Amino acid sequence: MEAPRLKELYINKLRTGLHKELGLSNIMEVPRLEKVVLNVGVKNAVSDSKALLAVINVVKKVSGQAPVKTKARKSIAAFKLREGMPIGVKVTLRGNKMYEFIDRLISVALPTMRDFQGIKTKLDSRGNYNLGIKEWTIFPEVDFDEAKNLKQGFNITFHTTAKTDNQAFALLKGLGFPFKKDK
Repeated sequence: MEAPRLKELYINKLRTGLHKELGLSNIMEVPRLEKVVLNVGVKNAVSDSKALLAVINVVKKVSGQAPVKTKARKSIAAFKLREGMPIGVKVTLRGNKMYEFIDRLISVALPTMRDFQGIKTKLDSRGNYNLGIKEWTIFPEVDFDEAKNLKQGFNITFHTTAKTDNQAFALLKGLGFPFKKDK
């Protein structure tokens, strides 16, 4: 089986380029992607259990992997929420599936968004990047009829081994993330 395109790019070109660009003493210090987590909170799951099943099917198509249900950690009476109730789903992608998902995201899905100008350049202070997506129809695997009932968006978190935001930004920029241009 052939390695994904982005993984080969990272191993063959980007890793040595980042090693020189960041001035690191050891090649093992070069930042890399550890995992990608897709997270969806389903507020309708409290009253309608079928809402969660629809989200599970769509997330399975988008990620290529079966999602795990997330459960409420504590009860909130105002929202009619009890501890242990399923309220969302998440998927953790690693290895080849992670690189294939990122490749589809940056080359197919993001450019099809309406009025797409690029993604924000703000990273958290630990070298990770969060991306919120409001519409499911940007992914070609999702049917429009399925996605029209899904009112909530989802969050994608890219976990890296970078020690600083500058290292993580250089890694993501090298992988081809379409960040907004500074004016």
